[in-house]
Amino acid sequence: MVTFGTDTVAVAMVLLSAGPVSAYRPFVSTDAAVADPKEVEIELGALTLDRTGHENTFTTPSVVVNYGVWERWELVGQFGVQEGSGTEITDPGVFLKGVLKDGVLQDKDGVSLAVEAGPLLPSTVKGQRGVGFEASGILSARLAPVTFHVNLGGGVDRSDARPFANWGLIGELPVSSKFRFVSEVNGESTKGQRPNNSVLVGFIWQPSSANIFLDAAVRRGISSGAPDWEVTAGVTFGFKLAPSTRHEPGS
Repeated sequence: MVTFGTDTVAVAMVLLSAGPVSAYRPFVSTDAAVADPKEVEIELGALTLDRTGHENTFTTPSVVVNYGVWERWELVGQFGVQEGSGTEITDPGVFLKGVLKDGVLQDKDGVSLAVEAGPLLPSTVKGQRGVGFEASGILSARLAPVTFHVNLGGGVDRSDARPFANWGLIGELPVSSKFRFVSEVNGESTKGQRPNNSVLVGFIWQPSSANIFLDAAVRRGISSGAPDWEVTAGVTFGFKLAPSTRHEPGS
């Protein structure tokens, strides 16, 4: 049986070899890829500023942790800390994501297909303290030189279990092996609420050979239920957990 010691986890980010990172900040949508078994990917939003009218809301930090549990499957946990009229925990959730068909994101021909589903956990925001559920289908493909990712999903929200549907389209244009321009158009429609649709433009940059990616983007709301503007910046990094070495007595 493989065991993990606390010392191993503490130094893993510095000492252990890292696997590929998808760097799927700064998007709302995602791609049809998962972390390899025993690999951890962390998406850390250092700052997100939403502006609607004359009101500003800061979310810092926002965290997404992806852990490869089996071949082709990962667990995803997320939450944000929002500063506005007070400090709130926003958008917590736990999801299981799996690759159903290998394709361009697995270095094979054709499209990559994946599914992601799980509970939306209670937030501390007023009106969002219930439990919901969300599921999405994901398709990733490449039309050289652009890689794109299509998301379609839905579920029930934390507020009175109201049904919602969401969608997203990501586009990536590589400028070099370490820098790419990115864009996203996405939306969400919830029963009884105004639609939340927006468009994003930004970049993802790998500053060195280390498995670290920096991102920054600007998002513009294109419907009445979305913030007028959003500015976001963050970092994504990954590492591989390894079994701790157990020393038997007398060894």
